[in-house]
Order: sequence, then C-alpha cells, then structure tokens
Amino acid sequence: MALLITPKCINCDMCEPECPNQAISMGLDTYEIDPLRCTECVGHYDVPTCQKVCPIDNTIIRDPQQVETQEQLWEKFVVMYHADRL
Repeated sequence: MALLITPKCINCDMCEPECPNQAISMGLDTYEIDPLRCTECVGHYDVPTCQKVCPIDNTIIRDPQQVETQEQLWEKFVVMYHADRL
C-alpha cells in the first residue's frame, strides 16, 4: 500500500528529499504522497525512508485506501525503473 501523510505534518521538509521515487511533494497545506509513485521504498531500502526521517510519530502511515501487497509494490518499482530494460 502507498503511504499517506496525515494532517499532523509540520512541513519540516525532511521527507521530500529522502523519497527515492519523487512521490512526495508539497500540497495545499502539507506534503502529500503520490500513491502511483510510492513503493514504500521497495526496491530501494528495507524501510520507508520518509517514515524514518519524520520527526513526528505516526505522521506518515500506510494509506488504508491504497492497499497493495509487497509483490504489487515490487512490480510498481520494476515498471517505474526497468520498463525500458524489459
């Protein structure tokens, strides 16, 4: 599943540069995560780096509206980064 930034976000700018998929951008009030680009760092890191660097606990959570398996996240990664190699 993709991740979601909750309204607890304080716009500290820590998460956006850490995202290897460029899935995080500033929204109207707080940062947002593009569910089409978020792989929860599958293919890059063992844990989502945005969650790791966020200074506010439980601000970046799994989005219950974007449920995906590890296999689906991996496939999304493969399509984004290796489609030209297939």
